[in-house]
Amino acid sequence: MKESIFIGRRKEKEILNNALISQESELIAIVGRRRVGKTFLINTVYQNEIVFQLTGIQNIGTQQQLENFQRRLNKFDKIKNEPRPKPKNWFDAFAQLEDFLEKQESNQKKVVFLDEVSWMASPKSDFLSAFGYFWNSWASLNNIVVVICGSATSWIVQKVVFDTGGLHNRITQYIQVEPFTLAETEEYLKSRYLNFTRYQIIELYMAMGGIPHYLKEIKKGKSAIQNIDDICFSKLGLLKNEFSKLYPALFRFPEKYIAVIRALATKKVGMTRNEIITKAKIPNGGATSKILEELEQSSFITSYHAMNKKKKEKLFRLTDEYSLFYLHFMEDKSNEGRGTWQYLSQTQTYKTWSGYAFESICLKHIGQIKKGLGIFGVYSKTASFLKKGTKTEKGTQIDLVIDRNDKVINLVEVKFYNKEFTLTKAYAAQLQEKKWIFESSTQTKKLTTLTLITTFGIKENEHSLGLIENVLTIDDLFE
Repeated sequence: MKESIFIGRRKEKEILNNALISQESELIAIVGRRRVGKTFLINTVYQNEIVFQLTGIQNIGTQQQLENFQRRLNKFDKIKNEPRPKPKNWFDAFAQLEDFLEKQESNQKKVVFLDEVSWMASPKSDFLSAFGYFWNSWASLNNIVVVICGSATSWIVQKVVFDTGGLHNRITQYIQVEPFTLAETEEYLKSRYLNFTRYQIIELYMAMGGIPHYLKEIKKGKSAIQNIDDICFSKLGLLKNEFSKLYPALFRFPEKYIAVIRALATKKVGMTRNEIITKAKIPNGGATSKILEELEQSSFITSYHAMNKKKKEKLFRLTDEYSLFYLHFMEDKSNEGRGTWQYLSQTQTYKTWSGYAFESICLKHIGQIKKGLGIFGVYSKTASFLKKGTKTEKGTQIDLVIDRNDKVINLVEVKFYNKEFTLTKAYAAQLQEKKWIFESSTQTKKLTTLTLITTFGIKENEHSLGLIENVLTIDDLFE
């Protein structure tokens, strides 16, 4: 088994392997967005221990799900001479599964893997009640591993992890499989003998994120631009129509979720809850709070608390790279085929998008930024800063503020540039003004310093000296 297949998954692998050697039954919930590699991880780690595996099918009724269960159980049952009958309901199905598992002879701990459980547990089915009874009355007493998995992260969190019924406090391990970081993406590409510069990896990441199933489409011998052309703009490209499948696969009523995503894609600096409601034209109520919570649990959006602001004023940003890329360049575009991205990447729209996309990448790599600043061991809090302007006072926005316990605050500015960045006199004055507004507004007694994260560093001149305290490059993000 090649270790490269576990790039970025070493902790998850350890948890799964430890479940096999524990002295009790384990109920493991594994979540993560579509195409992130959950099923591949489980099938690879447990390839010799899985004795039954069932995957829910989207948009079919309970009777068809039970027929699928029947087919799968008959396939795994090598002992029974004649096929088992179709279960009458999910209680009957799990009773059949118990009977099957009791007859399995093995010195190893057995694994039952139930994938895409939200599709099996339709609102009118008895799946969750039956599964809860199966776990409490039999599985928890027979030293096995039961893995439940799904792309609908929020559904599993609400219906299983925080269940108040039969599954209350029954989950023994909870794993959220995240997209690859930049370093993991680089390692993954190298494991497939794909050699790109780190700038090109950033270009690829800004378009499709660290999603292994997307990255798998990248071909050898082609530049980052050529690969994006093929994967996103050609008629047969994997991501050509992925957006139309992505949200319906995760949410039962995806229209309002997509409306929020579209709204957030229009504003670089993020939006408050009230701004989202206005832009997306959705009602103000508990349902909207649930939508925002579920989108964040599924890693499509990220909320950031602003310094000196109330909780309700926190900002939301669209941080799913593919969704942002699709809405800016792919939707309703007549362009497709060779050369499309080479053309689009020279436009003003590209410059606006790339700045936002690179900022989002930096916000996902806070640990690497702290390491680059040499403060990884210093306790700190991160936030954004927003001061709205008035008729008499100027406002400003700082996307990343690192408030350190050693009485220092880093005000972080992010710039995506294709060469060394040169600080002009006008931009230096703008940064100095941002710093002054922050200090004046917060009345902080801490030392405030300006930090610049840019692609290839900064070309020092009279405007940068004495103003920029720390400069990080993309190499720091790959640590």
